[in-house]
Amino acid sequence: MGKRITVPFGSQHVALPEPVRFVFQTENERIVDVEVDVGYVHRGIEKACSTRFKYMQVGYVVARVCGLCAISHTLGYVTAIERLMEVEVPKRALYLRVLVSELDRIHSHLLAMGHTAEVAGYENLFMQTFRYRESVMELLELITGNRVQFDYVCPGGVNRDMTTELEKEIRKKLKELEEKCLWLKDVFENDFSLNLRWKGVGVVTKEMAKEMNVVGPPARAAGLETDVRAEFNYLPFEEVGFKLITRRGGDIYDRNLVRAEEVINSIEMVKNVLDGLPEGEIKVPVKGLPEGETFVRVEAPRGELFYYIKGTKKMVLDRVRIRVPTFANIPVMKKLFIGMDYSDVPATVISFDPCLSCTAR
Repeated sequence: MGKRITVPFGSQHVALPEPVRFVFQTENERIVDVEVDVGYVHRGIEKACSTRFKYMQVGYVVARVCGLCAISHTLGYVTAIERLMEVEVPKRALYLRVLVSELDRIHSHLLAMGHTAEVAGYENLFMQTFRYRESVMELLELITGNRVQFDYVCPGGVNRDMTTELEKEIRKKLKELEEKCLWLKDVFENDFSLNLRWKGVGVVTKEMAKEMNVVGPPARAAGLETDVRAEFNYLPFEEVGFKLITRRGGDIYDRNLVRAEEVINSIEMVKNVLDGLPEGEIKVPVKGLPEGETFVRVEAPRGELFYYIKGTKKMVLDRVRIRVPTFANIPVMKKLFIGMDYSDVPATVISFDPCLSCTAR
């Protein structure tokens, strides 16, 4: 038996600048035990949404849960309130929601891929990936008016329409982005150094993914066919070419390739939205007060995002409850660490694309 050493990982670490802490017990660089603490930050957003803000304002509040995931959080809440109040959203607004949701997925996946390249020591690939991501951020700013906290989706529809000039600019940037992302996919799939660094590391089996309720790209990389876009028709994804992408390896390599392939699919979906964008209104008025309770699942870039709301005919909701993808994935991350070399921890953690800002809501 080697000497046991306690190694803290987070909340301040070059690979994980997030409010979470892993405390590893190691013997000869091999991890034998781990503790996880995700309670560093509690911002009270759920409580604020059920005490201080009217139900029509909550969609803008939950967008502040996380800048990167703002569209997903607003979409989750808005879909729940529309279901509770039986609001029929115009088809054009639904298509525009698909457009921003998939652009949000692209920039989030590119961010995750860039960070995994960075912790593998591939600094130039990290910078190149973020350079391509910048094109998506520019598109989102053109469409919504903001780079973060987009405030685009609202109860009853969306806040901005698509113009002919904007559509032309989006198509132009998408064509360039698709070529760049195809190149990125080729690098992530075929680069010898990345293959050597990532294959067989941090393996989540299909059985583990199913047993521990893993969500998002980590689950699909393990072969588990789970994607809310295919299970719950909250937006017309099937109409615009959605494909459920899975792999079987369950390691860091396959988690990156699932994201790379989903980026290509999301670009195709955005182009199909522009090709088939219906005419009509982008918003309908929402009248009345919410009564009853409901829940909604949406597929955020990191996986299944769960929203529960309850109202009793008041302007302020009685309850808002959020379960985010990272919270669902932490248990399997903890299990993976046991028996792993400590040197593989940063890449494994980042390959799950954790968002502790969402978790510490």
